[in-house]
Amino acid sequence: MKIAIAQLNYTVGDIAGNVAKIADAAVMARAGGASLLLTTELAVCGYSPEDLLLRDDFYDACTAGVAKLAREVQGITLVVGHPHREGDKRYNAASVMRDGKTLTTYLKRKLPNYTVFDEERYFDSGEDACVFEHQGLPFGINICADVWEEPAANAARDAGARFLLVLNASPYHMNKQQTRYEVVRDRAAETGLPVVYANQVGGQDELVFDGASFAMDAKGKLTHQWPSFEEALDYIDIVQGVPQPGAIAPAQPLEAEVYKALVMGVRDYVNKNGFPGALLGLSGGIDSALTLAIAADALGPDRVKAVMMPSQYTASMSREDAHAEAEALKVRYTEIAIKSMYDVFVKALANEFNGLKEDTTEENLQARIRGTLLMALSNKTGAIVLTTGNKSEMSTGYATLYGDMAGGFAVLKDITKMMVYRLSNYRNGIAPVIPQRVIERPPSAELRPDQKDQDSLPPYDVLDAIIEAYVENDQSPRDIIAKGYARADVERVVRLIKISEYKRRQAPVGIRITARGFGKDWRYPITNKFRPPFD
Repeated sequence: MKIAIAQLNYTVGDIAGNVAKIADAAVMARAGGASLLLTTELAVCGYSPEDLLLRDDFYDACTAGVAKLAREVQGITLVVGHPHREGDKRYNAASVMRDGKTLTTYLKRKLPNYTVFDEERYFDSGEDACVFEHQGLPFGINICADVWEEPAANAARDAGARFLLVLNASPYHMNKQQTRYEVVRDRAAETGLPVVYANQVGGQDELVFDGASFAMDAKGKLTHQWPSFEEALDYIDIVQGVPQPGAIAPAQPLEAEVYKALVMGVRDYVNKNGFPGALLGLSGGIDSALTLAIAADALGPDRVKAVMMPSQYTASMSREDAHAEAEALKVRYTEIAIKSMYDVFVKALANEFNGLKEDTTEENLQARIRGTLLMALSNKTGAIVLTTGNKSEMSTGYATLYGDMAGGFAVLKDITKMMVYRLSNYRNGIAPVIPQRVIERPPSAELRPDQKDQDSLPPYDVLDAIIEAYVENDQSPRDIIAKGYARADVERVVRLIKISEYKRRQAPVGIRITARGFGKDWRYPITNKFRPPFD
């Protein structure tokens, strides 16, 4: 037999649109010779609906969508993911339907409640295995987290399954695919079953789903690999219960994966939320240059505007480089000088500041003037403001509330400074759009004479390593110091991370590409007197 896998980009809450996508995929799959089509987790409503799952009217709409699919999808067996209601119980489910009839429904057993997942808040756990026969082959069903541990897959085998279909909504983070391979190989070894791992693709708020669906035979050998970060409908030939070798999309370098994730995250956030385009402040520095390249690649240059807002501290090379970046990417570009506005603010505050030394207050004024200008342009045009701060800055509070943090979407929020350099070099390898001196010169906020980032922060390679250890891996300061990092640097960074929590709570949502971003999976209290041990 031939089965089809639909790796599609759904929109949360667009039940009619999602149902139409699935129905179209069924028509294409049937035309391609498939007798069965496998979709992904909660395909009917999109993943994750979050608190929409607490609404009865949402379940009513999803139930109507499932019924519509059952009526309209003819001549092919469809396995579709959807929320399911039975009395006062709510489930993450997958139904098997053919020619107007629902043959069986599987209820997800393992509900993840860690990192970005919160399924115990919304769903009840299923208890039973689900096996259905198709053209003489018994198929078992698991949903996402079910396959990460033994019981659900073993239960399907024990119920008679000879082939396992897994519906997933597994968000991307760096190096995730290798972990998926390992998990599925473990299940194949334990059960003796071939496994198809179907994953959705697309951006949903801070999450990006990479697709990268795949199939393995009972020995854990990869037989099919779908591409990452793009929609795909492809097929698996099964002979006597064994998946035959098929197309395997090549693995990509890490920088290519991350860049594609960022492009998809921007494109889907802007388009799914109906913004006509995007704009950002272009400083001549590397962070804004990379953000501009991502935006232009995601939306097309005609939907992106770059605004250079020079002050008395802006170097001439910064203005030159910003203009060169905009020209290389063919985006719209304008300059709005801020010195006269800054002078008005300083004059208005002169009496209040009398006798006080200049400090970061004056620096922040410049950033806040720029933020006000960008938000005014956003209000007038409807374009969303993309902020340009990176994870290193978000961690340490090296950013100005209502200034460079002002905006609607934080593209680099989960990208450390060292990764910014790697991604910039990667993008220039495709086509040179970031001047080399932007990459090579020491980074500066240019808010005072001769300012450098390293005046206020440890070297970025040290800073990023400490952030990775403390934020992403939950290592204690004591353990980080034991790895060879200077105690003074660790104390400084950990303190900055702690006292900057109130800023991060007010930051725009941004794309998650690590295993621990400053979003759903970072829930530290703002008011917090805990001091982790250093000795």
